[in-house]
Amino acid sequence: MNAFRAPKFWNRRGSTIAARLLAPLGALYGAATARKMARAGEQVAVPVICIGNFVLGGAGKTPTAITIAKMLLQRGERVAFLSRGYGGEKRAAPLRVDPSMHGARAVGDEPLLLARIAPCYVGGDRVAGARVAIEQGASVLVMDDGLQSPALAKDLRLAVVDAEAGFGNGLCFPAGPLRAPVAGQARFVDAVIFVGGEDGARLKTVAPGRPHFAAHLRPDAIAAAPLVGRSVLAFAGIARPEKFFATLESIGARVAVRQGFPDHHRFARRELEALVYEAEQRGLTLVTTEKDAVRIPAAERATIMALPVTLAFEEPKGLEKLIMAALLAHRAKARG
Repeated sequence: MNAFRAPKFWNRRGSTIAARLLAPLGALYGAATARKMARAGEQVAVPVICIGNFVLGGAGKTPTAITIAKMLLQRGERVAFLSRGYGGEKRAAPLRVDPSMHGARAVGDEPLLLARIAPCYVGGDRVAGARVAIEQGASVLVMDDGLQSPALAKDLRLAVVDAEAGFGNGLCFPAGPLRAPVAGQARFVDAVIFVGGEDGARLKTVAPGRPHFAAHLRPDAIAAAPLVGRSVLAFAGIARPEKFFATLESIGARVAVRQGFPDHHRFARRELEALVYEAEQRGLTLVTTEKDAVRIPAAERATIMALPVTLAFEEPKGLEKLIMAALLAHRAKARG
């Protein structure tokens, strides 16, 4: 699957010619997505927690899914992830990801990160993936994405919002980044998680009456230590590469060169060779994100540092209480 780069006009607040021309198509797409979200999904034998977002592209879903999975593991739950495996091969039957055998081209980059924490199953049929995960012992399922998919019933639906990027121009795809109008999607979420930024308060009106949780991405302290005071060539193929560059600066690295690529970009050997050559010629340390690192062949990865990040909630107890209530409600209903 090809990498995706959002058009610049999606993030322009004012009206643009491209947005106006595409707005009718966006209205149709958004209406269809909202109708799809209203459909009842198939119930499975264990609770399902869905981590999604309102827009196309990244908002912090995968770090959120990992943090929530760790909460559940600490509670003694047997967690399994469900992922579509964006960027990997299309497949009908679900596949359990094995990081020692599978690469990003086969299963996608995010599932490789998820599989380090708990079993992860990829495939387009989420119901089939859920059944296999349950057969193999899962007591709770965490979906990375899938908020707009009606196939599988969810016990808790969490929408992740990038508090800095917001919703771009506020229009639906292809006129803007939204999958459907925010108000139409907000009806189907149980809580909203605002990641980063200081202006999340202005976005809280999008889901009135729902709990809101603030969270921030934090660089791994051990991985960050060697980068403090060092001049680096930073590159990233994520939804907003500038977030990664800002993170490096926040830990004290000197970002001499920054190179952005489309989200889920598959790095060609010539691109990696060019990055390594420039870093060597300028005496810079080559650094990228953990998500990008899993898409780079091992031989090239040996000369590149990766900076992992984790999601930290300001009030984790409140979110944990909401999650456990959803699990209890599902199990009480199952007992009849």
